[in-house]
Amino acid sequence: MSWLLLIEQVLNGLQLGVMLFVMAAGLTLVFGVMGLINLAHGSLYMIGAFAAAAVAGATGSFLLALIAALGAAAAAGALVEIIVIRRLYGRDHLDQVLATFALILIFSEGVRWAFGSFPLFLDIPSYLSGPVSLPGGILYPAYRLAIIGIGLAVALGLWALISHTRLGVQIRAGEADREMIAALGVDISKLYTVVFALGAALAGLAGALVGAIQSVQVGMGEPVLILAFVVIVIGGIGSIKGAFVGALLVGLTDTLGGFLLPQLFALFMEPSAAGAVGSALASMAIYLLMAVVLIVRPAGLYGEPA
Repeated sequence: MSWLLLIEQVLNGLQLGVMLFVMAAGLTLVFGVMGLINLAHGSLYMIGAFAAAAVAGATGSFLLALIAALGAAAAAGALVEIIVIRRLYGRDHLDQVLATFALILIFSEGVRWAFGSFPLFLDIPSYLSGPVSLPGGILYPAYRLAIIGIGLAVALGLWALISHTRLGVQIRAGEADREMIAALGVDISKLYTVVFALGAALAGLAGALVGAIQSVQVGMGEPVLILAFVVIVIGGIGSIKGAFVGALLVGLTDTLGGFLLPQLFALFMEPSAAGAVGSALASMAIYLLMAVVLIVRPAGLYGEPA
């Protein structure tokens, strides 16, 4: 096994992890503050990807595409919160699941109507299209390093927002006791709209970033949404720190499992059979990780017991 290849897979795991964090951070904010199960979060990821692809195709600017993804997803999130989600806060989780699942269908058909059924493609900008030479002679794609950097910047920005701003104080207070902050004069409806729009914008940013690596198509958000739920369960619901740690664990487990397990089984089996068995186990690895974490810490790594 080449150590250079192993390091490259570690970097791939970090890239996947920070992308999942950007996706999961908005989801854990919404659940932590509002207590809302939002299955439509993956649709906001898809909207961001389609908005970025459309703007990049029209203008040729990747930066404008990212701005469009943030704006489109945040606007869609705010609109959905005002029209639909606001009526679900006092309802049980089953009603929330059914309503947000209906939103998935509405968004999917709306995007198909607006952009068609064929995939769109978002090109990597020329200044990030080549490899970067890292210490040890490792050549790694500049764009994937940029995703890692953006993810870390988002994590730092969210920490600063939650810990050192008035809005962050209101978000933390709303998570702890929403009735009390409403009694103290905070407009809880406006706070919820802002939090939901912020979470939607993060999902849209993640969709735009990934859209340059894979094709942009209807339904692309649902597989990522499943991984995002795994992340927040592992990290602890409502914890941004937990979402970050959980995302890195999931990203590294998924990537290194797919790389190491087939090679491990190849020591005992035929290469073709080892690849099949190793790949199957690798796809299960993140769920086994989640099960182990929940056995040890039922509330997640950084979650607080109910």
